[in-house]
Amino acid sequence: MNSFQQEVRDRIDANGRNPALREAGLKFVRETTAPGYSYNFSWLGRPIIQYPQDMVAMQELIWEVRPDLIIETGIAHGGSLILSASMLALLDLCDATEKGELLDPSKPKRRVVGVDIDIRPHNRAAIEAHPLANRIDLIQGSSVAPDVLEQVRKHAEGHKSVLVCLDSNHTHEHVLAELDAYAPLVTSGSYCVTFDTIIEALPNSAFPNRPWGQGDNPKTAVWAFIEQHPEFEIDRQIDNKLLISVAPEGYLKRVR
Repeated sequence: MNSFQQEVRDRIDANGRNPALREAGLKFVRETTAPGYSYNFSWLGRPIIQYPQDMVAMQELIWEVRPDLIIETGIAHGGSLILSASMLALLDLCDATEKGELLDPSKPKRRVVGVDIDIRPHNRAAIEAHPLANRIDLIQGSSVAPDVLEQVRKHAEGHKSVLVCLDSNHTHEHVLAELDAYAPLVTSGSYCVTFDTIIEALPNSAFPNRPWGQGDNPKTAVWAFIEQHPEFEIDRQIDNKLLISVAPEGYLKRVR
């Protein structure tokens, strides 16, 4: 396995040195944005609105970090919450198996917190009816509102490993405020994943009815945040691995 893992690392490094390959990946994202490619997928029955590559990346990160709490802003149909909850359920099962313990599904150890300014009733009902619902806590309100942040911080108390995903309002101002508020909750070695940084590489015509666009989006917020927070680094190996992603330079690892 060590030899195979080295081969993987070498291939990923080679991807980073291959401008034509990187451009091909970017072209795919550009060409598939207008047709709504990311709206075609689901996770365990709930629409997820993500590219499959990012779904796989999240699976790998959750397995690597083994968080006991995942905080997500932006819920939509709930597919991402279900993905996180399913991975945490597997981690609980693995822990119990390794320890020779019996797992009680009614008392999950790892949890997911989802925050959204508008949790639509049909989406809430579907999430709460899902078999993994007992792992999920929903908070309705602006992700940067003081009362919401207070609730999130209370949920984070006592957790040893916390991973954060930001995927709500995509303006620079809002995402930077989220990063300032949520990144401190991320534990060392874990990640703050900022989605839709791809907006910076797409034409403004792709978002005719949105307040974000080139120069005002999650990537510009990430750049501003990273300048002031050396405890976080952009994990470019993930970018080089995926090639196709809505979150280039958005996988931020807390290194200290």
